[in-house]
Amino acid sequence: MPPSKTIDPIELSSRLIDTGIADERIVRVDNTLSEIDDNVAVIEAFSNMVAFGTDDGLVCFDASGPLNGTAVVDSLRGWSGDRINTLLYTHGHIDHVGGSGALAADAAERGQPAPLVVGHDNVIPRFERYNATSGYNLIINRRQFGASLRRRGVGITGDEPSFLPGDTLWPTRTYSENDSLSVGGLDFELHHDKGETDDHTWAWVPSHRAICPGDLVVWVFPNAGNPQKVQRYPLEWARALRRMDALEPELLVPAHGPPVRGRERIATVLLTLAESLETLVSQTLDLMNEGASLDEILQSVSLPAEWLERPWMRPVYDEPEFVIRNIWRLYGGWWDLDPAYLKPSPKAELAGELVRLGGGAEAFARRAQELVEAGDLKLACHLIELAVAADPDSASMHGARAEIYEARRAAEQSLMSIGIFSAAAAESRDIAEA
Repeated sequence: MPPSKTIDPIELSSRLIDTGIADERIVRVDNTLSEIDDNVAVIEAFSNMVAFGTDDGLVCFDASGPLNGTAVVDSLRGWSGDRINTLLYTHGHIDHVGGSGALAADAAERGQPAPLVVGHDNVIPRFERYNATSGYNLIINRRQFGASLRRRGVGITGDEPSFLPGDTLWPTRTYSENDSLSVGGLDFELHHDKGETDDHTWAWVPSHRAICPGDLVVWVFPNAGNPQKVQRYPLEWARALRRMDALEPELLVPAHGPPVRGRERIATVLLTLAESLETLVSQTLDLMNEGASLDEILQSVSLPAEWLERPWMRPVYDEPEFVIRNIWRLYGGWWDLDPAYLKPSPKAELAGELVRLGGGAEAFARRAQELVEAGDLKLACHLIELAVAADPDSASMHGARAEIYEARRAAEQSLMSIGIFSAAAAESRDIAEA
């Protein structure tokens, strides 16, 4: 049996919601299992696996990622040796499907049939896109999650040559809008809604009054703005959360973070998340309708600070600012309304001209370092980027750039910002040291 947790996940979520205070790690990536209802278990991993026992084997939601798929299966087998009848993908992100090869290997070792794999219609096109953009996705995910997280076994990919692991199980049954399954006397109602992805499934399990929301609830601010990934859908996401709440669930088992028990607690989580996304969309669209530029909107739209202090809404992964950019892209395209940037000069040419006017790259770098000391990290980054673009082979420019982005990284809260700024610092550090 997997080692017991210091704090039961239901106890943890209840305290976090009731007090509104987050004073310990919420999303726990230890691959250990907790039974949270009769014949219902959750394994808290890089993405959780949720397992339901039935009279005809297990029904599992998600397989976690390739780095911890085997550990998740080991924990599952400490709870039940029954065959895995059905594997349901909440969506096709690698941290949810990449561990499926371990499930297939386990079934083969036990002489059991491979599971039925169920997902939305768009999971298969997603897998095809991952294969077409494998190199790009490997690069951006290594940048997003960073070397330090990978050393802890936390991240999307390991050392695989392709982004989508070759042993990933592809769906053998797909659906469009809604679907239902009955396995061993247990019914599952599947619903499609866009949100973090266009292939998302959330499930209602009536006999347990349980919702499996996948990544529509992740115990951080909704991942609706990731700057390195494809389009997200914040308003559709909010509508999905309200549909879940209308079912009056008593158990919520998300794909990241602890499960939640109790009608009022679940409503609190679902409705506050929905309201935050709706607020960002409505404020952004109001300004777009008035003709505001993207820059003007980014400086004007925000959420109340106290909203972002809630334990299930902290912007430690994605950020409202990034969501605003995704709303702009969804409703307005990629142009930010600055006419100079419709068909801009090459960055190096613009940087060279500005640096010449401003006294040279060294002057820009010195000023950037002064701005760091003054606490204006945003402007410092603009200036050092111009200095490096104008003198890309300068070790001193790259040394200054590395120091500035290390300071920027230290001042950030969200994993996405930290990953990008860390990668910039490391890039320039390598050049400067070479």
